[in-house]
Amino acid sequence: MFERPKGGERAILVYIAIDDRPDPEELHEFRQLAVSAGAEPRAFVTGRRQAPDPRLFVGSGKAEEIRDLARREGAELVIFDHDLSPSQERNLERFLECRVLDRTGLILDIFAQRARSHEGKLQVELAQLEHLSTRLVRGWTHLERQKGGIGLRGPGETQLETDRRLLGQRIHQIRRRLAKVSGQREQGRRARQRAETPTVSLVGYTNAGKSTLFNRLTGAGVEARDQLFATLDPTLRRVTLAQGGQLVLADTVGFVSRLPHDLVAAFKSTLQETVEADLLLHVIDAASARRAENIAEVEAVLQEIGADRVPRIAVFNKIDQLEGTGPRVEYDEQGLPTAVWLSARDGSGCDLLRAVLDRWFAGHKLQRRICLAADEGRLRALLYAQARVLQERAMEDGSTCLEVELSPRDYQRLRKHEPGLAARWPALRAGEHRVDGEALMSRA
Repeated sequence: MFERPKGGERAILVYIAIDDRPDPEELHEFRQLAVSAGAEPRAFVTGRRQAPDPRLFVGSGKAEEIRDLARREGAELVIFDHDLSPSQERNLERFLECRVLDRTGLILDIFAQRARSHEGKLQVELAQLEHLSTRLVRGWTHLERQKGGIGLRGPGETQLETDRRLLGQRIHQIRRRLAKVSGQREQGRRARQRAETPTVSLVGYTNAGKSTLFNRLTGAGVEARDQLFATLDPTLRRVTLAQGGQLVLADTVGFVSRLPHDLVAAFKSTLQETVEADLLLHVIDAASARRAENIAEVEAVLQEIGADRVPRIAVFNKIDQLEGTGPRVEYDEQGLPTAVWLSARDGSGCDLLRAVLDRWFAGHKLQRRICLAADEGRLRALLYAQARVLQERAMEDGSTCLEVELSPRDYQRLRKHEPGLAARWPALRAGEHRVDGEALMSRA
């Protein structure tokens, strides 16, 4: 199993800017990650390089500096805020004479500590084993590394080959278990769809305040701490709308820059709640100096898991930390809301978000007119299935004009399945579906 640092270990943190200046915000996040894993940072080593050294990642002079500092501070661990190759990790451990952990290993360790559910533990173990399978070269230096072939397997195989085989078996076993759990989760989603209970998923950068907002909207009492990855296992709660309807709100794992690919792959079944959601609330730390970069990181992960086409509203949280910023709703040039500014900690602006959710799912109707060509029978059938057709008129050129009435939720569903449809809807008419004098609709 992946060798995890014990709580309270003395550590040297290493951050090397590649062809750039060190970013203070990245340094702060790196320190937070190390503390979240239970490390005791004793010193911070920074530097700049045009490109990583193939053997030690850092130059020999910088490696000597790290080694001397580790000895002086009595450090047991050196953590790099970079992804190291297996050979670099092995060479550094020999040179520094202490354990070395890269960024991926650090994040995997935090996830291993935070996983609580059976599914979460399986997902973390799968990611750890996938990561470890590339690093078997680190150990067993006294044994042969030749991979077993015909006549070399079984009792005569090397220890390295035995480890590789056992790892493969365990990975296969975990994947089977996760497939079973994923099937159970899919059954739950189908049951909600049959009951026409919409799902709203909270997404965002880690420590943006998703769990605090989740508790504010649901009263669930989910643990919310000023800590990276405080929430790992997804939590779902029902929320009753003012108009009497219900929705399911999902609190999911936060994202982080350079999130290990193994973790994204392992958590695909959990993140499926996000992909299948009717609406995403992208929670953003409005007070963060890296707000734009964090938004870009979240957008990249959403695209990777296939959730980039799910309708979403930006929720700028922590406005209580911004001087002169009050709760409000932002709209685009067409009068469509694009963002809600609020503070989940003191509750200011949460009523605006509830109003948007209430009117989104409470059955308020939009009226649209669209003309279909004679060969667009499939789209016509889709409109009859997901909207209420008020009027249909046949035109002289063979086309058909429909006037339809549909909810904002069905409107976004149509836009999701028919991307080219958005450009064919006429502009929102004045006075149509308003919230406090503003038009209500989110962009897909």
